[in-house]
Order: sequence, then C-alpha cells, then structure tokens
Amino acid sequence: MTHGSAADSPIAVLLVEGAPHIEADIAQALAAQDVSCELLVASSFDESLTMIHKKQPTVIVVNFSTIDGNSSDMVKHMRNATSAFIYIVTEASDTATILRGLESGADDFHEHPVNCQHLVARMHAMLRRASGAFHLSNALHFGHLEIRPDEGRVYREGKEISLTRTEFRLLCELATSPNKVFARETLLDRVWGYGYFGDGRLVDVHVRRLRTKIEARPDQPEYVVTVRGLGYRFDGEKVK
Repeated sequence: MTHGSAADSPIAVLLVEGAPHIEADIAQALAAQDVSCELLVASSFDESLTMIHKKQPTVIVVNFSTIDGNSSDMVKHMRNATSAFIYIVTEASDTATILRGLESGADDFHEHPVNCQHLVARMHAMLRRASGAFHLSNALHFGHLEIRPDEGRVYREGKEISLTRTEFRLLCELATSPNKVFARETLLDRVWGYGYFGDGRLVDVHVRRLRTKIEARPDQPEYVVTVRGLGYRFDGEKVK
C-alpha cells in the first residue's frame, strides 16, 4: 500500500454514526485552520462504506457511543477499505473500547464531549505529518526487512506488507535511526504531530499492531523492541 497526502489540497471529512451533530462545529474549526474541505455525513455503516468507495475521504470520524453492535468490527471493515485517517469518539472512561478501536485500525481517539477545535487541530497535524514524506532515495535493509520510505512500501522476505499511514510513519521514524531509543512523547510528536497533547496509549497500540505485521514472532520482536522505562528502539544494522 502506498501512502501520500497533501495537507494544502482540499480534503474530504466523513462523519459517521452520530457524529453529524458536530458537523457545523467541525466546519467552523476547519475554516479557522484554513483547511479546504468537503464534509460528508453517513447515518449508517453501509452508507459510510459507500461513501468511502465513492468519495475516498481523507479523514473519518466515527462516534462509538451511538453504534449498535460491534464498533471494532466496523473500524476493521473501514480500515480494509481505506487508508484514510480514522478517529473514534468514545466515552471518556471507556478505556477498553478505546484500545479495541485502536487495535482494529483507528489512528487516534477523542473523548466526549468533543472539542471540535482540538479535534481539527489534531487532524491538521496528522495531515501535515503525512505530507512530510521521508524523502530518502535509497531503501533501508535490515535482515529480511526492506523499507522504501520514498515509495511508502515495506517488504518482508520479498513480500509486501500492508501498513496504515500511521504505522508506516512510525516504522520509518524508528528505522531511520536504528538503535536509538525514542520516548513515547517523541514519537507522538514526530508521528502524530502533537507531542504532549497526545496519549501514550496511541504509541503502545500502534507498536503492537506494527509488530504483528513486520515481526516473525511479535511476542519476541526482532526489530521494534521495548526499552523498559524509556520507550522503543529499532534494533538492527543496515545491510548495505
């Protein structure tokens, strides 16, 4: 899967399942950030999938608190259909739901009540980070792993691995500085773009997701390792 975005280009924002009530506030916040966008509203999961295929939104906001059934499955289906940034809106104290949503493929979460200015600022930060691609002409090789930052592609033993844009950026941040320890706060700033405004759980869940895709044994990672009390490190020597 290749990844690319232009923060200055018009974007489509899809509001799903109960999120439409914040449509006007989000529109106002986007205008304040000088972001050109098209707001889309879907009142059901099926409608949201139709819009994803037809409109190819850049950002999707899903209100978990109003969804009947398995909201995590909903995110999984969306993630399989799009590389858009997916934000879930949850009850503040529902940590289990937040983690399930992130594990299912969401890029970030927001708690009720929704601060639309804060939400849009975080969207904008993610879009800026996505547009700032890793312009490295040479691929990075580590054992059986090959990373092509300029193409947005990752291969393990010659087979391409599908990563979300957030997972790919996380991997590149770590792999371009092998053996360096990154604090969660540093990764929040470099990958998500909002440092201490973010939540360390974002990093932990995305690291777990990344390991399931690039590691032969995610429970005994070869590449992305935990440095207790400090953060994460990408182990390995570049193969020339």
